[in-house]
Amino acid sequence: MSDDLADVREKVAARVVGRERELDLLLAAVAAGRDVLLEGPPGTSKSTILAAITAEWGVPMVFVEGNADLTPTRLVGHHSPARVLRDDYSAETFVPGPLLEAMRSGGFLYVEEFNRAPEDTLNTLLTAMAERRIAVPRVGSVEAAPSFRVVATMNPYDTIGTTRLSTSVSDRLCRLAVGYQDAEAERAIVAVRTDLESPRLVADAVALTRATRGHEAIRQGSSVRGAIDLALVVDRLAALRGVTVPDDGPIAPPRDLPAAYTDLVLDGMLLALSGRIHLDDVVEATPETVLRTLWESYFVLDPARAEPG
Repeated sequence: MSDDLADVREKVAARVVGRERELDLLLAAVAAGRDVLLEGPPGTSKSTILAAITAEWGVPMVFVEGNADLTPTRLVGHHSPARVLRDDYSAETFVPGPLLEAMRSGGFLYVEEFNRAPEDTLNTLLTAMAERRIAVPRVGSVEAAPSFRVVATMNPYDTIGTTRLSTSVSDRLCRLAVGYQDAEAERAIVAVRTDLESPRLVADAVALTRATRGHEAIRQGSSVRGAIDLALVVDRLAALRGVTVPDDGPIAPPRDLPAAYTDLVLDGMLLALSGRIHLDDVVEATPETVLRTLWESYFVLDPARAEPG
């Protein structure tokens, strides 16, 4: 990590749409030798930023998914039963887990869904984070290379199957809150990821996806991944049904759009977004009903309200 930090920032920024503030803060934290918790909903570029940083620094990114199956043994490593039977316990019979792999290689241990991992597994990280070493039975003390970092992510809106982080764990992590980007940045992301030629379709996909995040019946809305899928699905549906996708700019609210096109968007929403939104527990409506309401508000009610007089 001896490269000039400003130069690394410039190279990473070229790979990521927006996120200047988050990039600065994350770079500053890892360059200072800190471990970091990125807290935000899915689809907010957390892994994209991290992958770009590790690629520019030339260090590995060792991925671990936090879940109930992530035991301390799976994280640290284990002795191979077959080799132990033949050679007895030794350092040579030990199969390193992702934690030791990251420590030895000086990589970033990237723990996704951090708060889904069992508490005893998270506690295994305490010594590695605090002392940059870990003692492994019958292997000895493993020292972390200087560039080793722990970078974890968690979704603050998802409470099912999660555990509250202990003070001991959270006290060893810098926390960076990562929210959704603004509409302009999300339109740029969708345009890049889909390579579509219609600004109208890109704008509509982003606007309708963003609307899922503010509806009173929806506990958690869709990320920009939903907008990407929505735009692509509508584009392919249009080709299948022989419907022309409008190529005008992202005028808001949308007016005088052909019903054939807006009907395609509704079908696309039901396919691309219904599985990505999570309704409030007390809501009796279905995802399809709520999405239809959002579609009607966007294409019918909002333009009517904007009419003069």
